Amino acid sequence: MQDTVRRILTARVYDVAEETPLDPLKRLSARLGRPAVLKREDLQPVFSFKIRGAYNKIAGLDQADLARGVICASAGNHAQGVALAAAKRGVAATIVMPTTTPGIKVAAVQGLGGTVVLHGDSFDDAYAHARALEQETGAVFVHPFDDPDVIAGQGTVGLEILRQHPDALDAVFVPIGGGGLAAGVAAIVRFLRPQTKIIGVEPVEAATMKRAIEAGRVIDLDQVGLFADGVAVRRAGAETFRLCRDLLDEIILVDTDAICAAVKDIFDDVRAVAEPSGAVALAGLKAWAAQNPGSGALAAINSGANLNFDRLRHVAERAEIGEGAEGLFAVAMPDRRDDYHRFLQSLDGRSITEFNYRWSGDGTAQIFVGVSLRHGALKPPSAAREAIGQEKETLIQRLRADGYSVVDMSENETAKLHVRYMVGGRTIGLPHERLLRFEFPERPGAFLRFLNSLQPAWTLTLFHYRNHGDDVGRVLAGVNVPPDQAPALAAALDDLGYPYVDETDNPACRLFLDGAA
Repeated sequence: MQDTVRRILTARVYDVAEETPLDPLKRLSARLGRPAVLKREDLQPVFSFKIRGAYNKIAGLDQADLARGVICASAGNHAQGVALAAAKRGVAATIVMPTTTPGIKVAAVQGLGGTVVLHGDSFDDAYAHARALEQETGAVFVHPFDDPDVIAGQGTVGLEILRQHPDALDAVFVPIGGGGLAAGVAAIVRFLRPQTKIIGVEPVEAATMKRAIEAGRVIDLDQVGLFADGVAVRRAGAETFRLCRDLLDEIILVDTDAICAAVKDIFDDVRAVAEPSGAVALAGLKAWAAQNPGSGALAAINSGANLNFDRLRHVAERAEIGEGAEGLFAVAMPDRRDDYHRFLQSLDGRSITEFNYRWSGDGTAQIFVGVSLRHGALKPPSAAREAIGQEKETLIQRLRADGYSVVDMSENETAKLHVRYMVGGRTIGLPHERLLRFEFPERPGAFLRFLNSLQPAWTLTLFHYRNHGDDVGRVLAGVNVPPDQAPALAAALDDLGYPYVDETDNPACRLFLDGAA
């Protein structure tokens, strides 16, 4: 830690980086019942903290190294940081990016003077190619997180937080991908203010550092969710692991809905739009505060704002669910107008946020309905969550007492991603249909490759895709396969290599999409 602290205190970042503000979150603080502040790294010239580490690394190179140029692998924020830092020093920069990288990110790197090389379908492919080019060209590799000078540059974020908030802080919340930011911030906060807790936050689908610490060694995750793509790292760094293991007080995990709710909190308070990974730390702050009531101040780092505009739609849809302010239900009722009127009365004045229905022809309607829950604004968060849960349960029991069959879909990922857009697509007479939820790579030919993996006798019965601005496409597909061929289907999907979950028995699918009904 001593060496890391020394490097942080002598880091060269302010030739290009800004000392970003520490903004009070007044609305959220009122809900929490304690002060909450947000470190605004989204206001850096490249809209993320990555410029700090990249510049500190490049600023420390001697003239011989500078003459060789620099190279890195990145799908986004680190790429822009390296490109800008290299331009500032007059150094040639080669940035290897996956072929799936959105064009807006490629253009941003090129606009900063970086030479972009597109290679492979994933970050791992791009990383391996960048390492090969490093050997071939002699360029200096700038690692996105596992480098002492990069860690030190990121650690200046923690130094600024402590300087800007001279009063006591109960805890600082830091997002973790590879761990560079968390390691640097943890080192300087632990050294200068040891009474302050340092809490890392990771998405549930990319718990790289937490799993490594639990295992006692750096490990590779088989796959990671890409919604918060800025922290979607399969393997933590060796140096970042060592520092995080020794210095973090704990690591907590947050899901997609909680991240979306935190994006909304940031917008509501400071009118900034954070990328999902930029809101991870605030989602963790809220979760921790709900379990640890108190009056002490809490700080979270907004690590970036490089958000694809298309993803805002998905964030907005999921934010209300993340706050617990919306319940999603499957409701069966007689298909009569009077029953719809009676159903609305049973909601006791609550607003309907979504209502999906199609005539069934058999006298029974199956509707997918979203209902606004009233107690989302209660504080503190622990009381609000409990009150929301009680309100939702009370509403379900009231609807059932009024004769309606109700299934709670609020935590059903397939319902939230797909079924809510597909109500009315029910088909009769497919007794062997399997419903499968996939993550397709967002690249030309992905759907064709899927089709080619299916045998001619297997009928594709359903296909739903919705773009959310991610690096993967979320797909729900139906395949009619005789039971004796189920092992062959499993083998074909394993060869295909697209991550998938069998959702045939998911109640959302059975109620709205089941072809065997």
